[in-house]
Amino acid sequence: MLELLEVPGLGPKTAKLLTERLRISSVEQLERAARSHRLQRLPGFQAKKEENLLKGVAVLKKGRERMHLGVALPLARELLARLQRVPGVTAVSTAGSLRRMKETIGDLDLLVASRAPERVRDAFCRSPFSARVLAAGPTKSSILTPDGLQVDLRVVAPDGFGAALQYFTGSKEHNVRLRELAIRRGLKVNEYGVFRTKTNRRIAGREEDSVYRALGLAWIPPELREDGGEIDAAKTGRLPTLVEPRDIRGDFHIHTTWSDGSDSLETVAKAGERLGYQYLAICDHSPSLKVAHGMTVQRLRRQMTQIRTLNARAARFRLLMGAEVDILADGRMDYPDKVLAELDFVVGAIHSGFRQSEAVLTRRLIAAMRNPYVTLIAHPTGRLMGQREPYPLDLDAVCAAANDTGTALEINAYPKRLDLSDAAARRAGDAGVMLAISTDTHSIDQLDHMAIGLGVARRAWLSPRQLLNCLSRSRLLAWIARKRRRLAG
Repeated sequence: MLELLEVPGLGPKTAKLLTERLRISSVEQLERAARSHRLQRLPGFQAKKEENLLKGVAVLKKGRERMHLGVALPLARELLARLQRVPGVTAVSTAGSLRRMKETIGDLDLLVASRAPERVRDAFCRSPFSARVLAAGPTKSSILTPDGLQVDLRVVAPDGFGAALQYFTGSKEHNVRLRELAIRRGLKVNEYGVFRTKTNRRIAGREEDSVYRALGLAWIPPELREDGGEIDAAKTGRLPTLVEPRDIRGDFHIHTTWSDGSDSLETVAKAGERLGYQYLAICDHSPSLKVAHGMTVQRLRRQMTQIRTLNARAARFRLLMGAEVDILADGRMDYPDKVLAELDFVVGAIHSGFRQSEAVLTRRLIAAMRNPYVTLIAHPTGRLMGQREPYPLDLDAVCAAANDTGTALEINAYPKRLDLSDAAARRAGDAGVMLAISTDTHSIDQLDHMAIGLGVARRAWLSPRQLLNCLSRSRLLAWIARKRRRLAG
């Protein structure tokens, strides 16, 4: 039953029925039974319910096939740190889809420069992360971690590291375009370098940017290498100045023990100061979300008093008084406007009614954005990778309303959300919408998910001027005040 409950849309009563009546005890058995229409023998099971369960199985299987960045990034960092310490290693890097910061990856690709590849191979295959060695060649090795994740390692000579890094980062489509460009210039490019076709003389490859220079291009950040217009932009000097970690001044949508977070206000404030931030927006839940201990107005005001006390002790850092406020079924907010007006930062969020129509869900979000006190729309499509598909939404209409009202849209950096996705965030950015990266932190270690949110923002071609997080505290509060003055009258 516990395994069946992982299927999106399958509740305890249904799991019990499937287990007792049909002896189904795995997701695979459930899928076979649904495809053979055996589920329709059970009371209350029509074809539509069977179809919905098959969709839920597909979502679950998709989530199991690929690992999300919250798993891949920490593992890669630990492995690279271990390999960096091997004598003779001169450079290490991730490669493949992880270096491009795709939201999920298949295998984890690592690249190391060394003139002693056997030594690197042995350290890799004997590491605590290796539960099983799949291959152990002189330059390429593969292991399975105890969690069943495959990690592939390539070791190259230091003078070819740049070319190998470019080649193994990909994407395939990006590299095909580079090869086409090289041919037109009388060159060939591969994992060993850039060569003149007639003489086979190598002209670039030690450094990655030299590969691009040899082809007449500016260096293209890895996150953009998806054949999405980046090569033409590099030719004409139109590559964006992407947001960098140093540009981030603060974080939004932070939860504490006042609702469903695990850390106190004081602990969160100290963590924000350690990160060098100017601000963190405390946004605990509103009362309708009872499962997350949503706060009554009275509790919210007590929290605000405690925030003011903490801020009085701080020199430069500030907690912003905020709330994550449910957008109710009719588009109203879960706190009255007179309460919202007391807050520095208001996050509007949908937590129910995911099966409503596209028109209804779009109207709910737009109604919330028309509230003068709503600063940010959280996780706008509601997806949870491997658990819940995005709900239907007219993104163009939402972006138009965001522009019209001066409301920001969130890139939620929780690894299973990444909502907005990179593609949706790029559409919003191209439409002129202001965005914000929020970690949706429920414990202070999750503040590190900012790196994942930055990856989404960079894949979306976003620059610092397009992100609320890159505003100083005074400019942020001024940005919020402009909407309030314009819409509140």
